[in-house]
Amino acid sequence: MDNIIRTIIIDDEPGARLELMRMLKNYPQVRVLAEASHADEAAKLIELLKPELIFLDIQMPGRSGFELLEGLDFIPMVVFVTAYDEYALKAFEVNAMDYLMKPIREERFVKAMNQVVERCLGEVEPAIFVKTKSHHYRIKWSTVYLIESMDNYARLYFGNEQVLLKTSLNRLEEKLDKKMFFRANRSQMFNLNEIKSINRELAGMSITLINGTLLRVSERQAVRFKNLNQ
Repeated sequence: MDNIIRTIIIDDEPGARLELMRMLKNYPQVRVLAEASHADEAAKLIELLKPELIFLDIQMPGRSGFELLEGLDFIPMVVFVTAYDEYALKAFEVNAMDYLMKPIREERFVKAMNQVVERCLGEVEPAIFVKTKSHHYRIKWSTVYLIESMDNYARLYFGNEQVLLKTSLNRLEEKLDKKMFFRANRSQMFNLNEIKSINRELAGMSITLINGTLLRVSERQAVRFKNLNQ
Protein backbone atom coordinates (compact mmCIF):
# COMPACT_ATOMS: atom_id res chain seq x y z
CA MET A 1 0.00 0.00 0.00
CA ASP A 2 3.09 2.25 0.06
CA ASN A 3 1.83 3.94 3.24
CA ILE A 4 -1.18 5.51 1.49
CA ILE A 5 -4.76 4.97 2.64
CA ARG A 6 -6.96 5.10 -0.46
CA THR A 7 -10.32 6.59 0.44
CA ILE A 8 -13.80 7.40 -0.90
CA ILE A 9 -16.17 9.93 0.72
CA ILE A 10 -19.86 9.02 0.49
CA ASP A 11 -22.43 11.63 1.54
CA ASP A 12 -25.46 13.19 -0.18
CA GLU A 13 -24.60 16.64 1.25
CA PRO A 14 -21.96 18.51 -0.80
CA GLY A 15 -21.09 20.64 2.23
CA ALA A 16 -20.39 17.57 4.34
CA ARG A 17 -18.11 16.11 1.64
CA LEU A 18 -16.31 19.43 1.35
CA GLU A 19 -15.75 19.60 5.11
CA LEU A 20 -14.27 16.10 5.17
CA MET A 21 -12.01 16.97 2.27
CA ARG A 22 -10.83 20.03 4.18
CA MET A 23 -10.05 18.03 7.33
CA LEU A 24 -8.30 15.27 5.40
CA LYS A 25 -5.89 17.71 3.74
CA ASN A 26 -3.92 17.64 6.99
CA TYR A 27 -3.29 13.90 6.59
CA PRO A 28 -0.86 13.06 3.78
CA GLN A 29 -1.38 9.33 4.44
CA VAL A 30 -4.94 9.64 3.09
CA ARG A 31 -5.62 9.94 -0.63
CA VAL A 32 -9.24 10.70 -1.56
CA LEU A 33 -9.90 8.79 -4.78
CA ALA A 34 -13.49 9.91 -5.36
CA GLU A 35 -16.70 11.27 -3.87
CA ALA A 36 -20.19 9.83 -4.14
CA SER A 37 -23.59 11.35 -3.32
CA HIS A 38 -25.63 8.13 -3.08
CA ALA A 39 -25.24 4.41 -2.52
CA ASP A 40 -25.56 3.26 -6.15
CA GLU A 41 -22.78 5.61 -7.28
CA ALA A 42 -20.66 4.59 -4.30
CA ALA A 43 -21.08 0.87 -5.01
CA LYS A 44 -19.70 1.28 -8.53
CA LEU A 45 -16.75 3.34 -7.30
CA ILE A 46 -15.90 0.88 -4.53
CA GLU A 47 -15.99 -2.05 -6.96
CA LEU A 48 -13.80 -0.18 -9.44
CA LEU A 49 -11.29 1.52 -7.14
CA LYS A 50 -11.22 -0.88 -4.16
CA PRO A 51 -10.33 1.69 -1.48
CA GLU A 52 -8.95 0.70 1.91
CA LEU A 53 -11.32 3.11 3.67
CA ILE A 54 -14.63 4.89 3.16
CA PHE A 55 -16.24 7.76 5.05
CA LEU A 56 -19.93 6.88 4.90
CA ASP A 57 -23.14 8.76 5.64
CA ILE A 58 -26.09 6.64 6.79
CA GLN A 59 -29.26 8.40 5.67
CA MET A 60 -29.10 9.12 1.95
CA PRO A 61 -31.65 9.18 -0.89
CA GLY A 62 -32.35 5.64 -2.08
CA ARG A 63 -30.34 3.04 -0.20
CA SER A 64 -28.90 3.81 3.23
CA GLY A 65 -25.27 3.44 4.17
CA PHE A 66 -26.04 0.11 5.83
CA GLU A 67 -27.82 -1.16 2.71
CA LEU A 68 -24.81 -0.14 0.64
CA LEU A 69 -22.52 -2.27 2.81
CA GLU A 70 -24.89 -5.23 2.63
CA GLY A 71 -24.66 -5.21 -1.16
CA LEU A 72 -20.88 -5.04 -1.46
CA ASP A 73 -18.59 -7.92 -2.39
CA PHE A 74 -15.53 -5.88 -1.43
CA ILE A 75 -15.96 -4.20 1.98
CA PRO A 76 -13.36 -1.60 3.01
CA MET A 77 -12.84 -0.20 6.48
CA VAL A 78 -15.69 2.16 7.39
CA VAL A 79 -15.91 5.39 9.32
CA PHE A 80 -19.55 6.45 9.61
CA VAL A 81 -20.26 10.19 9.48
CA THR A 82 -23.84 11.06 10.39
CA ALA A 83 -26.10 13.55 12.12
CA TYR A 84 -27.98 10.77 13.95
CA ASP A 85 -26.75 8.99 17.07
CA GLU A 86 -29.34 6.20 17.09
CA TYR A 87 -27.36 4.07 14.63
CA ALA A 88 -24.17 3.89 16.70
CA LEU A 89 -24.78 0.37 18.06
CA LYS A 90 -25.64 -1.00 14.65
CA ALA A 91 -22.56 0.70 13.18
CA PHE A 92 -20.23 -1.14 15.52
CA GLU A 93 -22.12 -4.39 14.91
CA VAL A 94 -20.91 -4.16 11.32
CA ASN A 95 -17.35 -3.59 12.59
CA ALA A 96 -17.17 0.10 11.77
CA MET A 97 -13.84 1.67 12.64
CA ASP A 98 -15.51 4.75 14.11
CA TYR A 99 -18.78 6.70 14.28
CA LEU A 100 -18.49 10.46 13.88
CA MET A 101 -21.32 12.84 14.61
CA LYS A 102 -21.94 15.93 12.47
CA PRO A 103 -20.69 18.57 12.88
CA ILE A 104 -17.39 16.76 13.41
CA ARG A 105 -15.26 18.02 16.28
CA GLU A 106 -11.56 18.28 15.54
CA GLU A 107 -10.66 16.29 18.66
CA ARG A 108 -12.91 13.37 17.63
CA PHE A 109 -11.57 13.46 14.10
CA VAL A 110 -7.99 13.17 15.36
CA LYS A 111 -8.99 10.17 17.48
CA ALA A 112 -10.63 8.53 14.48
CA MET A 113 -7.56 9.14 12.33
CA ASN A 114 -5.33 7.49 14.93
CA GLN A 115 -7.42 4.35 14.55
CA VAL A 116 -7.44 4.65 10.77
CA VAL A 117 -3.65 4.77 10.50
CA GLU A 118 -3.07 1.98 13.01
CA ARG A 119 -5.58 -0.36 11.35
CA CYS A 120 -5.09 0.46 7.68
CA LEU A 121 -1.33 0.84 7.60
CA GLY A 122 -0.70 -1.85 10.18
CA GLU A 123 2.34 -0.06 11.51
CA VAL A 124 4.35 -1.78 14.22
CA GLU A 125 5.83 1.35 15.75
CA PRO A 126 3.28 3.28 17.83
CA ALA A 127 2.35 6.72 16.53
CA ILE A 128 -0.22 9.40 17.24
CA PHE A 129 -1.88 12.31 15.49
CA VAL A 130 -1.69 15.65 17.27
CA LYS A 131 -2.65 19.11 16.09
CA THR A 132 -1.54 22.70 16.39
CA LYS A 133 -3.64 25.69 15.35
CA SER A 134 -2.71 25.19 11.72
CA HIS A 135 -1.32 21.67 11.26
CA HIS A 136 -1.77 18.05 12.19
CA TYR A 137 1.28 15.97 12.98
CA ARG A 138 1.65 12.24 12.89
CA ILE A 139 4.34 11.55 15.46
CA LYS A 140 6.14 8.30 16.08
CA TRP A 141 6.58 8.00 19.83
CA SER A 142 10.24 7.10 19.31
CA THR A 143 10.85 10.66 18.04
CA VAL A 144 9.43 12.28 21.20
CA TYR A 145 12.29 13.09 23.54
CA LEU A 146 10.41 14.88 26.34
CA ILE A 147 6.85 15.08 27.69
CA GLU A 148 5.83 17.74 30.21
CA SER A 149 2.68 18.09 32.29
CA MET A 150 0.60 21.20 31.54
CA ASP A 151 -2.43 20.96 33.87
CA ASN A 152 -4.86 18.68 31.97
CA TYR A 153 -2.59 18.58 28.93
CA ALA A 154 0.76 17.06 28.07
CA ARG A 155 3.31 18.96 25.98
CA LEU A 156 5.22 16.72 23.56
CA TYR A 157 8.66 17.74 22.30
CA PHE A 158 9.92 16.22 19.04
CA GLY A 159 12.55 17.57 16.68
CA ASN A 160 12.24 21.35 16.79
CA GLU A 161 8.49 21.19 17.41
CA GLN A 162 6.22 20.98 20.42
CA VAL A 163 2.49 20.28 20.61
CA LEU A 164 -0.17 19.89 23.28
CA LEU A 165 -2.01 16.62 23.75
CA LYS A 166 -5.27 16.60 25.70
CA THR A 167 -4.34 14.01 28.30
CA SER A 168 -2.56 13.93 31.63
CA LEU A 169 1.02 12.85 32.17
CA ASN A 170 -0.23 10.11 34.51
CA ARG A 171 -2.44 8.61 31.80
CA LEU A 172 0.37 8.73 29.27
CA GLU A 173 2.71 7.02 31.70
CA GLU A 174 0.22 4.15 31.98
CA LYS A 175 -0.02 3.71 28.21
CA LEU A 176 3.51 4.30 26.94
CA ASP A 177 6.21 1.66 26.61
CA LYS A 178 8.12 1.47 29.90
CA LYS A 179 11.22 0.42 27.97
CA MET A 180 11.13 3.71 26.06
CA PHE A 181 9.84 6.36 28.49
CA PHE A 182 10.70 7.06 32.10
CA ARG A 183 9.07 9.44 34.58
CA ALA A 184 11.77 11.82 35.82
CA ASN A 185 9.62 13.74 38.29
CA ARG A 186 6.04 14.93 38.85
CA SER A 187 5.99 17.06 35.72
CA GLN A 188 8.36 15.42 33.20
CA MET A 189 8.85 12.14 31.37
CA PHE A 190 11.67 11.48 28.89
CA ASN A 191 12.77 9.06 26.19
CA LEU A 192 15.40 6.65 27.53
CA ASN A 193 16.97 6.40 24.08
CA GLU A 194 17.72 10.14 24.13
CA ILE A 195 20.06 10.09 27.16
CA LYS A 196 23.47 11.68 26.61
CA SER A 197 24.83 11.69 30.17
CA ILE A 198 23.84 10.91 33.77
CA ASN A 199 25.06 12.88 36.78
CA ARG A 200 24.49 11.23 40.14
CA GLU A 201 23.84 13.56 43.07
CA LEU A 202 23.30 13.27 46.83
CA ALA A 203 19.53 13.49 46.36
CA GLY A 204 18.44 12.14 43.04
CA MET A 205 20.26 12.73 39.78
CA SER A 206 20.30 14.92 36.70
CA ILE A 207 20.12 13.66 33.13
CA THR A 208 21.21 15.47 29.99
CA LEU A 209 19.49 14.52 26.75
CA ILE A 210 21.21 14.39 23.37
CA ASN A 211 19.82 17.79 22.38
CA GLY A 212 21.14 19.37 25.59
CA THR A 213 17.93 19.37 27.63
CA LEU A 214 18.74 19.05 31.34
CA LEU A 215 16.31 17.11 33.54
CA ARG A 216 16.18 16.77 37.32
CA VAL A 217 15.28 13.26 38.45
CA SER A 218 13.63 13.13 41.87
CA GLU A 219 15.22 11.06 44.63
CA ARG A 220 12.44 8.49 44.53
CA GLN A 221 12.58 8.15 40.75
CA ALA A 222 16.39 8.00 40.84
CA VAL A 223 16.12 4.78 42.86
CA ARG A 224 13.72 3.36 40.27
CA PHE A 225 16.07 4.42 37.48
CA LYS A 226 19.02 2.62 39.10
CA ASN A 227 16.94 -0.55 39.44
CA LEU A 228 15.89 -0.18 35.81
CA ASN A 229 19.50 -0.39 34.69
CA GLN A 230 20.59 -3.31 36.86
